Amino acid sequence: MSDTPVIRTALGGFPGYELLDSGHRRKLERVGAVTIIRGEPKAWWEPALPPAEWNRAQAAHDEDSGWNLRPGCPREWSLRGNGLTFLTRLSDSSKHWGLFPEQSPHWQAIRQAAAPGARLLNLFGYTGAATLVAAQAGWRPTHVDASRPAVAWARENQQASGLSDRPIRWIVEDALRYVRREIKRGSRYEGILLDPPAFGRGPDGRVWKVERQLPELLDLCRQLFSERPRLMILTTYNIEASSLMLRNLLADSLRVPADTIEAGELALPHAAPPGRLLPLSIYARWSAP
Repeated sequence: MSDTPVIRTALGGFPGYELLDSGHRRKLERVGAVTIIRGEPKAWWEPALPPAEWNRAQAAHDEDSGWNLRPGCPREWSLRGNGLTFLTRLSDSSKHWGLFPEQSPHWQAIRQAAAPGARLLNLFGYTGAATLVAAQAGWRPTHVDASRPAVAWARENQQASGLSDRPIRWIVEDALRYVRREIKRGSRYEGILLDPPAFGRGPDGRVWKVERQLPELLDLCRQLFSERPRLMILTTYNIEASSLMLRNLLADSLRVPADTIEAGELALPHAAPPGRLLPLSIYARWSAP
């Protein structure tokens, strides 16, 4: 595999979502029938659409005051795509609305690597998009997140998607602590997903810093793999890192040649102008040959 990072775009990945424009460190999005504006630190360029188009947004997030909604704009609504339903929420505690559409290339990889009865561990699982994709495809997922509200939200998405009968384990716990416990219990997984924040705090107040603790977590995850591992995906939004750094980390932890790991960026295409992409995260992905 070439050392040139791969750009994976979410074209057609989630039909209820559209990136309309970005620039001046903001992005204009259509989420279902609602148009919103959020901050985006990677959008350094000039917006393509005129200010009048941006001014039509029904909700805009401000880092200091939270969400500002126009009259009639809902705080909560549903978004459906690929046979799944996700509950969208605008909460003043966060600029995020419950889904990361740029992750849809990973969802496809999860579907392709699925096998009956295979176990998948989703660390830092947030509101459960990858977990539900995995359950839908036939994996037996374990979803771990330190945020109790995020896990509760994920379980609501499970019910809304009609997957209440699927064998999903929902865990509210610090990722490092949970992985250590699973190793002691002798648990094994065929797939592992990691989408760690750059910084965070666990339920017990422990501080997470990705540059300090990610190598340790990856090494522990390797110990959780079964004799027939199928998939490992590492994603981060850390603006100071690179996809090649992630590839080297994953190669070290899995003890495989670096050229067996795909690394690159996840990006969203703009509605206008044609060809413009908004880079949002970097990733490294290993799949069984």
